Amino acid sequence: MNTPHKPGLVLDNEIIDSEVKADKKLVKAGVLWTALQLIVNQSFSFIVKLVLLRILMPAEFGLVGMAAVFAGLVQVINDLGVGAALVQRKEIDLNEDHYQTAFWTGVMWSVMLYLIISLLVAPLAANFYHQPVLRMLVPVLSIGILCNPVNLVHKAQLTRAMNFKAIAFIDNSSNIIAGCISILLAFLGAGVWALVFNAVAIFIFAMPLYYRATKWRPGFKWNKQAFHDVFGFGAYTTGANIFTYLYNNIDYLLIGKLLGAPILGIYTFAFVITDTFRSRVMAVVNNVMYPLYGKKQDDPVLLKRYYLRVVQINCLVIFPIMLLFAQLGEPFVINIFGAKWQKAILPLQILSFSVMFQMMVSGNTALIRGLGKPGLDMKLQILKAVLFVPTLAYATINYGIIGASVAVLFNKFLLVVIAQFTFRYLLSVKISTFELLKSLYPVLLASTVAGLLCFLAIYLDFHFIIAATLLFGSYALVTWFTIGKDLKMILKKA
Repeated sequence: MNTPHKPGLVLDNEIIDSEVKADKKLVKAGVLWTALQLIVNQSFSFIVKLVLLRILMPAEFGLVGMAAVFAGLVQVINDLGVGAALVQRKEIDLNEDHYQTAFWTGVMWSVMLYLIISLLVAPLAANFYHQPVLRMLVPVLSIGILCNPVNLVHKAQLTRAMNFKAIAFIDNSSNIIAGCISILLAFLGAGVWALVFNAVAIFIFAMPLYYRATKWRPGFKWNKQAFHDVFGFGAYTTGANIFTYLYNNIDYLLIGKLLGAPILGIYTFAFVITDTFRSRVMAVVNNVMYPLYGKKQDDPVLLKRYYLRVVQINCLVIFPIMLLFAQLGEPFVINIFGAKWQKAILPLQILSFSVMFQMMVSGNTALIRGLGKPGLDMKLQILKAVLFVPTLAYATINYGIIGASVAVLFNKFLLVVIAQFTFRYLLSVKISTFELLKSLYPVLLASTVAGLLCFLAIYLDFHFIIAATLLFGSYALVTWFTIGKDLKMILKKA
């Protein structure tokens, strides 16, 4: 006997299926355009860094790292979490007053911060590191904070609409222009200032493009309630961002202070090479998924499925690159960047494994914020910083740059432990360690096979290009045999 369908249930299922299909279309378009943005931005960024790495000595590169620690912290404070707040709020809770208030508050705040960084922070950095040039380097590198509130509202509007095509065009255009000019400056002998120009010019060139994309114009309007709405959420997000920044940059601060600019330059090289790929790939998926998490924050089952897929894709892309650095770091560094960076090889190999652990929690922050829990996010960042700082300080003082790299590796492992504790006890989205490892099984299997074959190629003294080809080829082959059908289905149905 056939059981009759319940009309209401059928209708609900049809609505859910329709929403999921719509979400997939948005995600596919978002990933496509954000991936394009990644490829163009990263290609130009890598070329610029390659040119500067060949021209600059480690000590000069270390100076940029010293300046970036202070300038970057002010950039984080400058954001005030406004962008995240505007994206996360539901449509019915957002109006024009929120955009206007966010814009003018951001303008006033950024001007005040720039005065502080020019008059107080720059001299502090120069005295802290005993490098007088930082008095000028830090303020110039921080000019971008004056542009941030101008671009912030426009980017939030485009992100809410998941119009990543426009964002990709703006970011690519500004990066291409700034990158080309920076390379020209480097060849003309500008040295460190070529890198500084690139960092600042990107913000400036993006300003008119954002205005053109959104057609939004600020008016002279400020609303107290809108301020509380946006900055109530933003305060927690900013707090979390500050502790995240300190967690991610305290190594620069301690190594620069304890070991000096040349060693910091070597560490910066190793960190930049590994972190460049990690941060960009995470940005591709997380920038797309964050607004979607916000829209679907009342559906933990769907969020769980999205989250595990995000982590799987991020790891799938990053793991073979980190295996390359870990196993073929020496020929990679010597042949591409030169012998002057030889001391960066072992830190590069250690940090490569740390990135693998970090990718296993690559969607965690976006999910927590998308669920509307910035307070929890801030507490977790404080916990991470409390655990990281003493271990890093001890390792750096006693074992130098190698100890610092091992401390980073250990603390990235702790990120996985903390994330799984959060899923078990603190979030409505429940993801067990078994479920995480099950979703990563194809990646872990492919990495093991590829790593063993690459080790064999190294043992047999194959040329490093052949070994690298064997690594990537075997990784792709194992991945295809394990989840090839799933990948084709994602590309077909997304």
